Amino acid sequence: MSLTVAVSGASGYAGGEVLRLLSTHPEVTIGSITAHSNAGQRLGSLQPHLHSLADRVLEDTTAEVLAGHDVVFLALPHGASAEIAAQLPADTLVIDAGADHRLESADAWQQFYGSEHAGHWPYGLPELPGRREHLRGARRIAVPGCYPTSSLLALSPGYSAGLLQPEDVVIVAASGTSGAGKSTKPHLLGSEVMGGMSPYGVGGGHRHTPEIEQGLSWAAGESVQVSFTPTLAPMARGILTTATAKLRPGVTEAQVRQAYSDAYADEEFVHLLPEGQWPATKSVLGSNHAVLQLAVDAHAGRVIVSAAIDNLTKGTAGGAVQSMNIALGLAENAGLAHQGVTP
Repeated sequence: MSLTVAVSGASGYAGGEVLRLLSTHPEVTIGSITAHSNAGQRLGSLQPHLHSLADRVLEDTTAEVLAGHDVVFLALPHGASAEIAAQLPADTLVIDAGADHRLESADAWQQFYGSEHAGHWPYGLPELPGRREHLRGARRIAVPGCYPTSSLLALSPGYSAGLLQPEDVVIVAASGTSGAGKSTKPHLLGSEVMGGMSPYGVGGGHRHTPEIEQGLSWAAGESVQVSFTPTLAPMARGILTTATAKLRPGVTEAQVRQAYSDAYADEEFVHLLPEGQWPATKSVLGSNHAVLQLAVDAHAGRVIVSAAIDNLTKGTAGGAVQSMNIALGLAENAGLAHQGVTP
């Protein structure tokens, strides 16, 4: 099988990461590579690490250019994917790495994004209970946000096993600056970021909050309420998430650990570390892997789960390619053999 694949937003971080993974995918031929303001430029001038594609010239992001491919990846800002996707054929596999199709609730979308809801697509986090079945044969897929990916992997096993209470969930996550995209922003300048950390989106205002609540509610079978605080870390890529939730009465640490061990025993890309070993973002750099560790605070009656992912790989492009593989019946790990890079 040789699939023709188009990638939009190829001059950005997410689009560039999709191309990096696809360039080694055994079943893929890369077709059109598009951008908006950078259309007409040579890809190698913007993504110099993509040597095999360096001489390709970016085309304009239009439905006409993207149509005619077996698969289209949309790595566009929120609000830009829906219009393009609506013009693509129904039998084209369209994978949206943006936010447009992640939320089921139109009210939540309008509250956090302030525009018309484009509808909900199958959710591209295969390790979340029940999601893999929705992806098989799908022709529209919504890739999770990077913070929700790490947060849902951190807590969903506890909820799907019925061990955690749905109220008073607290998640704090630190992300590298690439999570904010490639456009110039003064607060992301090296001189502003180096040597310090800072919070943002404090007080429940971050747009990933309803997505995290949605995924945990799917796992729990009831509404889960989350307080989420993101922080900016002085690194280019990676997310370290610390998530805590109250245990139901009588639940032991052994039960929690067994639930996580069972949930991820057969997952190639999610790993519960041996007791005493804690996640580090460098161990998953450039890979589609997630690493987790947990502890129970008996005094507070809470579980604490720490999870590390690469925000651009498992948190975006890797999850997108993994979902494509499932949808098309390919080996789930095709194009995703990369191990982490450290130091």
